Amino acid sequence: MNTFSSSLVKYQRRKTVQVQVGDLSLGSDFPIRVQSMTTTDTMDTNGSVAQILKLIDAGCELVRLTAPSINEAKNLEQIKAALKAKGVYIPMVADIHFTPNAAEMAARIVEKVRINPGNYADKKRFDLIEYTDAQYQEEIDRIRQKFIPLIYICKEYGTALRIGTNHGSLSDRIMSRYGDTPHGMVESAMEFLRIANDEGFHNIVLSMKSSNPQVMVQAYRLLVKTMDENNFYYPLHLGVTEAGDGNDGRIKSALGIGALLEDGIGDTIRVSLTEDPEFEIPVAKDLVSRYQQRAGASIDQPVVRIENDMPLIGVNTSATWNPFQYAKIKSKAFVNIGGDQVPRIIADFSNQIDIKPSDLASIGYHFDAINDKWKMSDLGADYIYLGNLQADFMLPMGMAAIYDSATWNKLTQKVGAYPLIKVEQLQKSTVYSSVLNFVSVLTHQINDKVIGQIQAIPHAVLLLQSHSNAQLMDFRNAIFYLKQQGFEGPIVINQISALPFEQVMLHTASDFGTLLIDGMGDGIMISALKCNSQQVNELAFGICQAARARISKTEYISCPSCGRTLFDLQETTAKIRKVTDHLKGVKIAIMGCIVNGPGEMADADYGYVGSGPGKITLYKGKEVVKKGVQSESAVQELIEIIKQNGDWAEPGE
Repeated sequence: MNTFSSSLVKYQRRKTVQVQVGDLSLGSDFPIRVQSMTTTDTMDTNGSVAQILKLIDAGCELVRLTAPSINEAKNLEQIKAALKAKGVYIPMVADIHFTPNAAEMAARIVEKVRINPGNYADKKRFDLIEYTDAQYQEEIDRIRQKFIPLIYICKEYGTALRIGTNHGSLSDRIMSRYGDTPHGMVESAMEFLRIANDEGFHNIVLSMKSSNPQVMVQAYRLLVKTMDENNFYYPLHLGVTEAGDGNDGRIKSALGIGALLEDGIGDTIRVSLTEDPEFEIPVAKDLVSRYQQRAGASIDQPVVRIENDMPLIGVNTSATWNPFQYAKIKSKAFVNIGGDQVPRIIADFSNQIDIKPSDLASIGYHFDAINDKWKMSDLGADYIYLGNLQADFMLPMGMAAIYDSATWNKLTQKVGAYPLIKVEQLQKSTVYSSVLNFVSVLTHQINDKVIGQIQAIPHAVLLLQSHSNAQLMDFRNAIFYLKQQGFEGPIVINQISALPFEQVMLHTASDFGTLLIDGMGDGIMISALKCNSQQVNELAFGICQAARARISKTEYISCPSCGRTLFDLQETTAKIRKVTDHLKGVKIAIMGCIVNGPGEMADADYGYVGSGPGKITLYKGKEVVKKGVQSESAVQELIEIIKQNGDWAEPGE
């Protein structure tokens, strides 16, 4: 079933042709390049130059600027000249939507042009159109006539081209035939790619962006499969569009980008945060450095090895796993874990010296001493692992405790308490819970004998750990093997790390998030030795949210801002978040301009879109509800629309 990666158990960079962007080479023979995009008005030469210099200082290798009209395209020459006068060179990319004449102008000036195939030759009206094959071919011929002039200019000037598909801005033609799907995204790019190849133009990079990491990952995988079938081996630009800000934006970006980098896919990346663009670069560099260090490593090179290592599973051995379409890998349900249940969160408190009721506030439980009762937030952990630590107070009813087996055996009250048995104790342990048992095992300890011992334990949940240098591959391989050997119990992924929180966040989001979007794993436990429990708990829920596996809070789809933005995006996002962050499960899109408006919002429930200076258009789904709303009152108007549609709740309800 896997036809997008040469190996699921060993890191191998996908082989691509070389693409030249000015003096910068892209492709599998070169480092993964880091890029960003300016947020300044492209007509503001000095402001744009100043921001580009900040990006270069941060380590940016390629910078993109918006060119919404021919005027901005022309001014790229002034920006380039101003940089040259300062003795600075960086390849520049013109970002084009709707305006072929701007693309044709920019291609004569900058090193690369990005076009969106969903709107380069089309106007989106959200019309469903029935095409005959002949009519569809007429549409392709029309696109060809619009696109060929740009190809000729790029060939003449040595300009690279990115064909950049966005999930939310597929043309009506694509939507009518293929739907709002990864298949539609791929075909949108392939229409343009076939034309370019017919014309002998190959200096091309492609991208498949979405605000939903699951859709994004599936689309890139399908694009690789489709290109391989056509003998196209172009480099890929990776990014999760409209990822948002703060940790949520970083988690979502790490999940989508890391999932692909893990399998050797991707040659340049951009982390799209609703923050000043220079803050994107350290995140991108951290993600990239992980895989640059990975070259040549595989899951059969763990830190610790013992005899009888688990066999490596081949790339086509899991007939039930479809990497292009989500389906949860089946497991039995025990109590509230496994089966069709959402992934469960286990908070690791085993390294603490003692535990007080106030400590549980960090994992979503607040003790009301006056009324002698617990209050649980939407980020309340499902289990707490205490190891050999015993609480001298009654734990909240909504949370169960896990103890090391020796400590559990000594408990006088075992209701809501379950043992954790280590794999080396399997032959010795004879006392188990009749309700639920956790068994911790390192991936390289798994063999047929161990699997048989675990299956003999009633209601056994596997707590899977890894010492591998490539943990995602190791976990994935182990899950494939366990399922092929008939293991049906729930599997909880446990990552143990002594890294600082920023790295734990990015690495765990990449590893755990990828498993979740592929339907693997019934729970997660993050044992981060240098992080506080609140950070770790919020990270666990954030990963589940980004993977769309468990929704516990409001989701914000906000673009990273650019020269098209018609209001202060960071300030507005903060205002909207402040008054709506209690609306669990509601998705709100905050878009700076009409380009990133109704289409780019994809599956958002509500939209707040700049439509002119000081003017906002408000959406319910993709339908306009109010136009020309003054920005001063637009946030309150958005709240009223949410109330009218029954999705509002007062804070604290």
